[in-house]
Amino acid sequence: MSTFTTARRLRADFTGPVHLPGDAGYEKLRGTPFAPIDPRPALVAEATGAEDVRAAVLAARDAGLRPAVQATGHGTRAACDGGLLLRTSRMAGVLVDPHRRLARVGPGTRWGRVLTAAAPFGLAGLSGSHTDVGVTGYTLGGGLGWLSRAYGFAADSLLRAQVVTADGRLVTASPDAHPDLFWALRGGGGNFGVVTALEFRLYPVDRVFAGTACYPIERAAEVAARYRDWIGGAPDELGTALELTSMPDTPETHPSVRGRRVLRLKAMYTGSAGQARRLLRPLVRAAGPALAEDFRTLPYAEAEMGGTAPGQVDLLRELPDAAVEAIVRAAGTDGGPAVEIRHWAGAMGRPGPGAGPAGPRAARLSVIADRPVPDLAAALRPYGGGAFLNFLHDPARTADAYSGADLRRLAAVKRRYDPDNVFGLGHNIPPAPAAAARTAG
Repeated sequence: MSTFTTARRLRADFTGPVHLPGDAGYEKLRGTPFAPIDPRPALVAEATGAEDVRAAVLAARDAGLRPAVQATGHGTRAACDGGLLLRTSRMAGVLVDPHRRLARVGPGTRWGRVLTAAAPFGLAGLSGSHTDVGVTGYTLGGGLGWLSRAYGFAADSLLRAQVVTADGRLVTASPDAHPDLFWALRGGGGNFGVVTALEFRLYPVDRVFAGTACYPIERAAEVAARYRDWIGGAPDELGTALELTSMPDTPETHPSVRGRRVLRLKAMYTGSAGQARRLLRPLVRAAGPALAEDFRTLPYAEAEMGGTAPGQVDLLRELPDAAVEAIVRAAGTDGGPAVEIRHWAGAMGRPGPGAGPAGPRAARLSVIADRPVPDLAAALRPYGGGAFLNFLHDPARTADAYSGADLRRLAAVKRRYDPDNVFGLGHNIPPAPAAAARTAG
């Protein structure tokens, strides 16, 4: 079936617009905001509902076109060249049930809309570092945010998902229906179908104490060593990170740190300001007087903390002196990469019964550099291992995000729901051979 024939079929069955190369909408919609790829799909279809998604999946299969799904595009890692790019950004509805403390969202929804809808009820979802990140890709890939130490990975809060499978069925996965698919969706990424709706828990978080404080970069080694020891007693309600970075040389930046290399402490606490300052006091004493500080109490929906762009990520079980020295050596001088040391653990390491493969549960810390630093990666390798799907740039490393047992189980689920690997672009988990899938099941 030709591309034009497929487009005609879709336009007959589809509510949303369909774009071919040369159409005005094609150039606008084919790209991604961050990934260094230049996708050239055969056509782009903008779904407005679950039936549009079904029509697109079936049309792609009949035409022999590989489908790719994109909402905001933040997590796109592979180009859909010659395939059918299904955009779900028009499916961005949000429904909050304050009595049951849950939200139901469309696949194109960004976290900002969820937080805005939940805030009047004193509730919040487990959003990431930026409110413009899409809910669906973030959640399916695990979902790490500033509330994760208190409440777990975002995937752990998923209650049910509506999914179009590779054969065009619309199913609802939950603990009681398609439980194998439900398990796989909570950390297995977009391998198993096209999500058309998610339902997840909200939490009673209204206002938080949050912000940053900047200190001289020369204190980085001493403060990082103190941080390593201090996190052992930090409560789950407190999320923190240390960042070695260069501040922008702009009028909006505080004059004392403008254009300067600094050590920056980031923190978010769901309790009182007074208690937060008492908890942070050992770090503040080690760092000395702040060059600039903006800690304050504010609505959680307004506390966009940001984060170091994950150009290189190392997950650590420990942070010995040798690791601290390697981080400071790599990032402690002008021109060096931005490097963030972030505390994990807490509820992320205490999954409930039947939890999915959301992330590296044993990780105590992450070290994130905004660009690859091979010497730093080599220095940190003895103290960690594994990967987090949301942070992986290289689809060839997808298997690193899972234990051997979880990977085998994911491959078996893939075999059941997508035996032909229709959804094989990006962070792909190939279907298990038939015999292996029967054993895993």
